[in-house]
Amino acid sequence: MSRIIAGICGGTPLASVPGSGTRPTTDRVKEALFSRLEALGMLSRARVLDLYAGSGALGVEAVSRGASTAELVEADAKAVGVCQRNARTVNDAVGRRAVTVHRGKVGSFLDSTIEGRHWDLVFMDPPYPLGEEQLSRVLEALAPHLAGDALVVVERSARSPEPAWPRGLTHYADRKYGETRLWFAEPEVSEADGSVAS
Repeated sequence: MSRIIAGICGGTPLASVPGSGTRPTTDRVKEALFSRLEALGMLSRARVLDLYAGSGALGVEAVSRGASTAELVEADAKAVGVCQRNARTVNDAVGRRAVTVHRGKVGSFLDSTIEGRHWDLVFMDPPYPLGEEQLSRVLEALAPHLAGDALVVVERSARSPEPAWPRGLTHYADRKYGETRLWFAEPEVSEADGSVAS
């Protein structure tokens, strides 16, 4: 059974998505990821976006560990129901509506996002069959909505190539955990004036 690992909701069981339409992040990978994020100081009061959220496990873990808000974006109806249940669990524990759920395709969500709206930490765990070109388009749509010191975490198969980072994003690091590789990217800074490229 999946659970929230640490923070105010640490140990709380999470509802899981039935069937095989999603690929949950393993507890081993999740623990390594969040240890790294805490070491980088990325969680405290962060505005989090969890794309292809599945059960919402990454977004709710972030709020449990001190993130200000988390928005979960998922298209599958069963997965959305699970996200909503997990969001209610965390919202009840923290005493506020910290986690919200959006049902819809990731591309449509980003296309409709208000200009000037920014996130500090973004999780992307797309299904492995998602093509590299489509992934790059989603990253391109995301780039203008990142805070200047934001971090993007893309989870892919260890056999998948490095994502094609669009203008506005640059590769920061990557880590391999068994069959999973996490790619970390950050906003690209213009060498001319030190501003974030868009």
